[in-house]
Amino acid sequence: MTSETTSLGEANSAREEWQRYAAFIRRPRLPARAQPMSGASLRAVLRMLGLDFAMMAVLMALATLVVAAGVDLPQTALENIDLTLGIVALVVIGAPLLEEIAFRGWLSGRPGHVFGLLALVTALGSLVAMVALNQATGVGVLLPAVALPVFFLGLAAVILWRWRRRPAMGWFTCAFPLFFWLSTAGFACVHLLNYDEGSLYVLLPLVLPQFVTGSILVYLRVNYGLWAAMLLHALHNGTGMAVVLGGMLLAG
Repeated sequence: MTSETTSLGEANSAREEWQRYAAFIRRPRLPARAQPMSGASLRAVLRMLGLDFAMMAVLMALATLVVAAGVDLPQTALENIDLTLGIVALVVIGAPLLEEIAFRGWLSGRPGHVFGLLALVTALGSLVAMVALNQATGVGVLLPAVALPVFFLGLAAVILWRWRRRPAMGWFTCAFPLFFWLSTAGFACVHLLNYDEGSLYVLLPLVLPQFVTGSILVYLRVNYGLWAAMLLHALHNGTGMAVVLGGMLLAG
C-alpha cells in the first residue's frame, strides 16, 4: 500500500500541514485509517485552525469591500435571536457534534459508520413522521409506531459496535472524491437556511466560508478522526460567538 493511501505522519510545521491539505483538495483520497488521538493530531487541529482563521479573514475582507462598494448583503435569520446560554451552547457544542456526525461521520467509509448512520437517520425520520402524524390527526400513537424508531436506534447501536473495526469499503474508497465534494457542498448549502430572503445567486457566495471550512473539516476527519473535526468546528463557532458577544458588550 502506498503512502498516499495510508495515514499521514506528523507534519513538521504548519506550512507542511497546509501543503498536505492543498494536495488533499486537489486529489481527495481516503486514508486506510485516521491517526489515533495524540499530541501530533492535536497540533494538526491547531495548525488547520490557523489556516481556517486566515481564510475567514480574507473572505471577511472581501465582504467588507463588497459592502463598501454599495452592495447590500441580506441579513441572516440569526441576527435577531437573543443570545441566551442555551443558544450559545447549541452553536458551540451542539452544532459541531450533530453536524460532524451528519456530514462527516460516515466519510471514513467503514461499514459501521455508513450503515450505522443510515439506521440512525431512519430512526429519527420515523420518529419525526410519527410526531407529525399525531399532530395532524390527533390520534394517539400506537405501540407498533413507537417500536419502529426504537428498533432502528437499537440497530444503529448494534451496527456501530459489531462493525466498528472493519476497514473502509472498496467502492466507497473509489468514490471518495465524489463523497468529499457532496459532503462539503451539502454542508455549505444547508447554511442557506440562515437567510430568510435573497436570490440563490446572491446567497451562494455568502456560504463560501462554510464551504471552505467544510473542506478543512473533511481533511481533519479522514486523516485525524471525527473528534478532530468536531474540535475545530467547536473552536471555529466559539471564536465567532466570542466576537459577536464582544461586539455586543462594546456596543452596550
